[in-house]
Amino acid sequence: MWAPFAVVVWSGAYALVEVVWAATGTTVPWKPHEAIASPVLLLFGALAVLGGAAGLASTRTLSRFGRGAVALTLIAVIPVFAVGMASVPEYFVTLASLSGVESVTGLTWVLLNAAGTGLLVMVALSYRRRLAGRCRRCAQRHAGDQFGPLVHPEATVASARTRTMVYLFMCGLLPWAGVKTIWTLGGDALGVTAEGWRKVNSGDSAVARALSSVGIDVTVLASALGIFLLLGLLYPWGQVFPRWTLPLSGRRVPRMLPLLPAWVIAAGLSLYGSMLVVYAPLSALGIAPHVKPSAPFTSQAGITWMVLFGGLAFSGLGFGLIVAARSYAARTRPVCVAGQEVVAPS
Repeated sequence: MWAPFAVVVWSGAYALVEVVWAATGTTVPWKPHEAIASPVLLLFGALAVLGGAAGLASTRTLSRFGRGAVALTLIAVIPVFAVGMASVPEYFVTLASLSGVESVTGLTWVLLNAAGTGLLVMVALSYRRRLAGRCRRCAQRHAGDQFGPLVHPEATVASARTRTMVYLFMCGLLPWAGVKTIWTLGGDALGVTAEGWRKVNSGDSAVARALSSVGIDVTVLASALGIFLLLGLLYPWGQVFPRWTLPLSGRRVPRMLPLLPAWVIAAGLSLYGSMLVVYAPLSALGIAPHVKPSAPFTSQAGITWMVLFGGLAFSGLGFGLIVAARSYAARTRPVCVAGQEVVAPS
């Protein structure tokens, strides 16, 4: 299994970057107008080294105490780096709209966290299977070579229950996308006028302004790409390239091609969206600080509703991707040849 050794390489590179940034006083933003303090960068670097050590230790034969220490370390560090990659969807929308990158160091930091989270999760899964006596690649119990050929299952559609859950989560996009579409089409909603919306977004890229002129908001278009990914995870054309892909038609889709972006985007969207869904009603009730209206919003009620709509959209798409990706991973998991039942000829 290559993931533990990849984690070691990642942890060394990550720690080196964090130390250089902290020593040179490089500004690394974690949200607009707020940078990460140097001690926090060093803390993240230390946690990366700890994660790399746990990844390397997961390949060794350990005592009961050692196994528990590795498991606890992985459980502790994975959420930290997952939170650090929460801004991936925001950077994706910015890049997709050709608006440029506000901070190269911020994007680099987020991508390093995303890579580390993915590798650490793979190590954790492999280690869990190893402790359970299962094959680290196919999660089955079998004797024989665990590094031999793999047998891939036939393309299948997700179960009706999974599809229903995903469609329900997708409905969370409707209020948010509907309001933005009203603004781009010249209408007023939530106390925001179309003119005020266009004025605030006048600094967008030429592509974003061109799309807005025909009633298409660039963030809504980006969410359509997320829906495309969702459908690919649910239906067979996400497992075997369809005819319209021309030279790739009929070939098997590599499992990680849709799964990696699905997990990365889902982690950020579900976390951020859930926080907004919880915060909006608490703010409206006065339990949490009120959301201060800023242009183009003219009322506290309007911006509070938009925060809620945004939370429903982000968490809906995020949790939909989690459900769909989980189904896709189970339906496409290959099995080692050694784990296949051998039927003797009659």
